[in-house]
Amino acid sequence: MNGLLIVDKPGGITSHDVVARVRRFTGEKSVGHLGTLDPMATGVLPLLLGKFTRLAQYFGQSDKSYTGSIRLGFATDTYDAEGQANGPDRWPHYRSGVTLGRIRAHAMRFRGEMEQMPPAYSAKKIEGKPAYKLAREGKPVELKPAKVRISLFEILGLNDAEVEFAMTISAGGYVRSVAHELGEDLECGAHLSRLRRTRAGAFGIDEAHTLEELEQHAGDLSALQSLCVHPRMLLPEMPAVTADDHVLGRFRNGAQANLPEFSDAALVKVFAGQEELAGLAKRIAGTLFQAVVVMQ
Repeated sequence: MNGLLIVDKPGGITSHDVVARVRRFTGEKSVGHLGTLDPMATGVLPLLLGKFTRLAQYFGQSDKSYTGSIRLGFATDTYDAEGQANGPDRWPHYRSGVTLGRIRAHAMRFRGEMEQMPPAYSAKKIEGKPAYKLAREGKPVELKPAKVRISLFEILGLNDAEVEFAMTISAGGYVRSVAHELGEDLECGAHLSRLRRTRAGAFGIDEAHTLEELEQHAGDLSALQSLCVHPRMLLPEMPAVTADDHVLGRFRNGAQANLPEFSDAALVKVFAGQEELAGLAKRIAGTLFQAVVVMQ
């Protein structure tokens, strides 16, 4: 089965668990996700299946959008609700001084480009080993800050100790780190208590399917295929061009070929008919293209 499936990941399981379940009910061994979600997080998890896994590198570093809540009063070692508290809950002491206006004022500094320190409990690699494994072993975790961009960080409300927010952040950025640093700025400590991904690049929560919905069609590849994103909607930044049989033959044999595509795009999607994605091609000059991914 080849396709891009948008799953509405439930809380309490890993992204790898989602991949394993999709493998079981589709019978497709080649399944990979485009950007992991932490176990406590829910929402948009795009999965590539079958030959479409060859496209993973071309999805690039797309922004992600979230809604969620930040619990004020104490930090945790993982920067979220799954970690160990770094101390007692100080919210009763700080409640009177931490107003919605003050939170919004501090949130302003997290908008735009900045250097962000990833959490120690993260998948960032240190000499080939995930940082979270070193942290669990009690070993020192020496991470370097990374440049991220936050185009939206809106504080929606304050309900006792819970700050409701919406955020759009660049790939590789950690919402958990923002929650942790906001708590430091407010001097009361904080951690991420809830997170839902509402968009990953071009794909939103309205296109996502629950695992329960998908499992109802276990073994019915036609029904599952109908729930995948239409191939023409993949990689929307690349123009789509339909090739004739002669050109497709050259394309699939690795030869250069002319395609009726007259933009200046460096990469294009090549289709055999309206729905069959034959692969991706890069522009050599004018309308002359070379295959870079062939779906065979």
